[in-house]
Amino acid sequence: MKSIDSFPTDKIQDLEYRVGRVFPFGASIIDGGVNFSIFSKEATGCTLLLFHHGSDEPFVEIPFPEKFRIGNVFSMMVFGINTETTEYGYRFDGPWDPDKGLRYDRTKILLDPYAKSISGRSVWGRKPRPDDPFPHRGQIIREDYDWEGDKPLEIPMKDLVIYEAHVRSLTMHESSGVRFRGTYAGIVSKIPYLKELGVNCIELMPIFEFDEFENSRESNGSLLMNYWGYSTVGFFAPKAGYAASAPFGMESDELKTMIRHLHANGIEVILDVVFNHTAEGNENGPYISYRGIDNRTYYLLTPEGYYYNFSGCGNTMNCNNAVVRNMILDCLRYWAFSYHIDGFRFDLASILTRDQSGAPMISPPLLETIAHDPVLGKCKLIAEAWDAGGLYQVGHFPSWNRWSEWNGKYRDCLRVFLKGGGEAAPELCARIQGSQDLYAGRDASASINFITCHDGFTLYDLVSYNEKHNLANGEDNRDGCDRNDSWNCGVEGETDDPGILALRERQMRNAFTILLTSRGVPMLLSGDEFANTQYGNNNAYCQDSDISYLDWGRLETHQKLQQYVRDLIAFRKAHPALRSVSYDIGRNDTGYPDLSFHSTTPWQHDPYGAALTFAYLFAEGKETYHTAQTSFIYVAVNAYWEDQTFRLPIIPEGMRWYLVCDSGKSVSASPGEEKPINTDGTYSLMARSTAILIAR
Repeated sequence: MKSIDSFPTDKIQDLEYRVGRVFPFGASIIDGGVNFSIFSKEATGCTLLLFHHGSDEPFVEIPFPEKFRIGNVFSMMVFGINTETTEYGYRFDGPWDPDKGLRYDRTKILLDPYAKSISGRSVWGRKPRPDDPFPHRGQIIREDYDWEGDKPLEIPMKDLVIYEAHVRSLTMHESSGVRFRGTYAGIVSKIPYLKELGVNCIELMPIFEFDEFENSRESNGSLLMNYWGYSTVGFFAPKAGYAASAPFGMESDELKTMIRHLHANGIEVILDVVFNHTAEGNENGPYISYRGIDNRTYYLLTPEGYYYNFSGCGNTMNCNNAVVRNMILDCLRYWAFSYHIDGFRFDLASILTRDQSGAPMISPPLLETIAHDPVLGKCKLIAEAWDAGGLYQVGHFPSWNRWSEWNGKYRDCLRVFLKGGGEAAPELCARIQGSQDLYAGRDASASINFITCHDGFTLYDLVSYNEKHNLANGEDNRDGCDRNDSWNCGVEGETDDPGILALRERQMRNAFTILLTSRGVPMLLSGDEFANTQYGNNNAYCQDSDISYLDWGRLETHQKLQQYVRDLIAFRKAHPALRSVSYDIGRNDTGYPDLSFHSTTPWQHDPYGAALTFAYLFAEGKETYHTAQTSFIYVAVNAYWEDQTFRLPIIPEGMRWYLVCDSGKSVSASPGEEKPINTDGTYSLMARSTAILIAR
């Protein structure tokens, strides 16, 4: 016998229904039916539409009786639904007054903001019908995945080596050698490679459902698309087009299986999330969801009813409104609980600090709530601490000692130094130390150190192009950043000059040497370790092509570079002094400072002077770092165009120097396999090269 709170009171066609439960929002399977719950503050009416899969017309429309509305929530239990073949959406009645931000239109069929699965884009690249009345449809899923004991890994932040990747780009190239190219399943096939490389965290570019055909266009015979996905359609649903099994409605299970396998191999998963705007664009954009449900609640609007555009994408979410704040929190909790996600990187996160007039707040309630949320208590929280409206907060993003930041200042000064900008040396030393000048109130784990990311040149292109080459994007090379701090080493683009090719390889190894010996959390762009190229394109946001795909054939031609990076990652993991997040660089149990900087002469370093050569020394004591033996790690850096000789610091009697790696000699060793060097107390570096020595 049914309990009293689920006994149907009304009937339409063959379906019975009754007032629902207001929480949780979305469509939730209950005994014998589905509970639908949706918020709208200013709508005067709401109708639930149920479709057979793929049908243009609903098989039933059920208006919510007024008695089914509690506060600003419409809720309804519907019994007898076949959840595997049913899609759903809503119509909303309400006032049309754009000058006041009210844009209700009951002719529009709207997607549930809380839909856990969205049909209509289940096959990547299949062109949508222009006359489709309901292109993004909610589907109902069962939360019954067997995790086989898996849970988020909770690796300490300081121990991460992050690998930023695009789901499709990672395996889509024919050289990837995987069966299901460009999918979640394809990533599973690359886990042995990731594990061998040594990364323990993969940061995925957006996987929330988006429309790859948003703003799509033809250019020079190529179809340009919304390839990166920084334009969310549904925050609770995985991108179906990234799943080989999506045509069978299994994208959720495929993604969970990918996460479970990554976890089983010691690799965390961080999602790049985009809460700053949605795919509905500005006043001329489509009705998908929020605009027709409660425009004034979900978006920041000018007094004239137009959309603020701090995202550069047409609209800005009203993130610090209580309703929107709760929606974002519900979303993050859902991914942490239902998908075992280990952390989140927030795109254009400075938007999340803005109030309803667009002004930045000192203590934004959304960020504080996320920082202290019990469900998210172990999740990594990473901010891209700027936005398209000019708000730049690197070093002072509101954190509550929970938020880390993409350290754009690390990227910029390292790039300037590598190409010969000695004026960047003082700042670079501060960045290597963990950016205490930026994160003094926190620790070095607040700094996500990177040289390249999805946005901009790859590392190979950084040393191969002076200028961006974005003509393939169809915008006459106007798009993309004009300041790249890159250097082509003498020839723009591809060349067969052996000297230039050797210099480029050396410069890439130099970048990795400094990155992986800097305090903070290193992030690598996928493919950089084998010199992947985008042919000089620094804004491949629209390129579903070989420009974006990782060419795994380059792994063979750049095997020595990949081995160099692999050895560096292993070396970092083997030495806790490199991963320390403390800014206390006083003497430890070795009698030496924990971290010290030098010129080519030991203990002589001008922290304020321009320089193209410097060195830094980590003293790794047994008691301080709980290691098996005391060691000294010496990193020598020569950005000068001539060879330089470094006089090595004096080390305790009985110890000797071993070579970890030398970018000029293109040699590296696995931890414990370093070869001793015969030295007269000096070490010579060729022009534009770096080396790591270890004394033990």
